[in-house]
Amino acid sequence: MLRKLMKLTGLLVLIVILVTTLAFTSHEGKNIACSNIEVDFKSDDIIRLSQNDILRMVKSVDSKIVGKSLNEINSEEIELEVEKNKTIEKAEVFKVLVKDSTSYKGILTVKVKHRKPVVRIVTTDGSYYLDKKGNRFPVSIKYTADVLAVTGKISEKRAVEELLPFVQYLEDDDFWKAQIQQIHVQADGDVILTPLIGDQLIELGSFENYEKKLRNMRAFYEQVLAKNNWDKYKSVSVKYENQVIAKKR
Repeated sequence: MLRKLMKLTGLLVLIVILVTTLAFTSHEGKNIACSNIEVDFKSDDIIRLSQNDILRMVKSVDSKIVGKSLNEINSEEIELEVEKNKTIEKAEVFKVLVKDSTSYKGILTVKVKHRKPVVRIVTTDGSYYLDKKGNRFPVSIKYTADVLAVTGKISEKRAVEELLPFVQYLEDDDFWKAQIQQIHVQADGDVILTPLIGDQLIELGSFENYEKKLRNMRAFYEQVLAKNNWDKYKSVSVKYENQVIAKKR
């Protein structure tokens, strides 16, 4: 009985100490100065801004963040400012108390999620990336992405509504992902695919029924081109329903 009472007393003391510590941390933390700003993002992001670029965005809100007490720092305003950059999908700002040997110090952590490009559009009107949700963000000398390139004449509306589903279909298919290296949209709207293997161009026509057209094209690969016929044709058209029309050199 005495042993149980001692255990219970010890537990109560521990709870009191914990509550007191948390109360102290909550109360005193408001007055702890920010000693540093830390930027956090995944190192394997396909594209990413530099830490200095993100720090500049943070300090554009308040150039004197370091040295200010944590409760004076507006986290939401910083998040909104960082998210103005189209390359960034989401920003989260945390105020963290870190205990060193003798006292507490404040750290402002800025966690950033970059957009993931799936295609690069290159037209006479400019060049930009699209992510899988159709969000547009700029090309920059500060980062590069090894993604499928689309050239020619295509509006942003058509790129989002028609091209993007097609590109995602290619990305999800191991064969076509490895085979198609470029897409070109002609002035009349027809789509030309440039394969990695072979010199022939693939005339897709419109994006309509692209799954069926690619199935027909793959059958032509397997039944004709694979038999040492890679250099015999300059183009293969699957633009017409249930037809594969190959033009020899």
